[in-house]
Amino acid sequence: MMTRTDSEAAQVAVVGGAGAVGAMLAALARSDGDEVTVIDRVRPDGGAALIGDVTAPSGPVRAVLADADTVVLALPETVAVAAVPVVDRAMRRGALLVETLSVKTRIHQALRDGAPERPAVGINPMFAPGLGMAGRPVAAVVHHPGPVVDRYLDAVGSWGGRVVRLDAAEHDRVTASTQALTHAAVLAFGLALADTGVDSTVLAATAPPPHTTLLALLARVGSGVPEVYHDVQAGNPAASEARKALASALTRLSETVERGDDRAFADLMADAVRPLGDRLAGYRATCAAVFEQLRDPPPEGGSP
Repeated sequence: MMTRTDSEAAQVAVVGGAGAVGAMLAALARSDGDEVTVIDRVRPDGGAALIGDVTAPSGPVRAVLADADTVVLALPETVAVAAVPVVDRAMRRGALLVETLSVKTRIHQALRDGAPERPAVGINPMFAPGLGMAGRPVAAVVHHPGPVVDRYLDAVGSWGGRVVRLDAAEHDRVTASTQALTHAAVLAFGLALADTGVDSTVLAATAPPPHTTLLALLARVGSGVPEVYHDVQAGNPAASEARKALASALTRLSETVERGDDRAFADLMADAVRPLGDRLAGYRATCAAVFEQLRDPPPEGGSP
């Protein structure tokens, strides 16, 4: 990622490296030849870590933070916000602070207040870490600019991530749609489906491709870590408006159908696809490619 000299590897501390995002970033840094130390309150599966609480760091934890060229905070929001001034005081001048939160406005303010001189950037991998970074979008918010920030984002690009730069407020508005609204729609679909009482075996046998796709999304989201999905809904200040928009849209759909107005329903469909813009044809082609793979129902007890 970033070397101190031509012969000396950079020192990277990943706080929260036992988690999925932290473990992914630690592995990617090691692939660049960096020396990585994981700091966590629990020991990661199959790996070594310095056990400690970064909000009340021990001597060994402080020593690692002081020696680091880059410190990554892969932590829940409340812990990361509390850790900012503590970590900033422990780090050397000019070292980079990276955070991985899915909500950026509060950590942006915490960095402005608690570490105003610290080069800092936030990244949000817009995918499950197990999928790998190659070819996938990574939202980036530059909290405090500097050459080390640019070099880190260049490294994310070299790992295959598609870096999309946003400011903190824009990030949260966008992710309210791409994450909170999406997850809410999928979970609401599952709740509504449960209320219908249709047998799951019959559903699997008769489902057309759109329904199978929604079932697959429901399986993916609904079997995820509840705390992660709750944080997406509860932590994003724009998520509430996204859910209200979803409820309002369903009300409009129901009212349009009940009026029996074909023209109004055609207008509704046109409004629904308007956000796709000039990418409509491309998304239709993507959908066709996905549907082509859905010729058989998933086996019982198959891979999640």
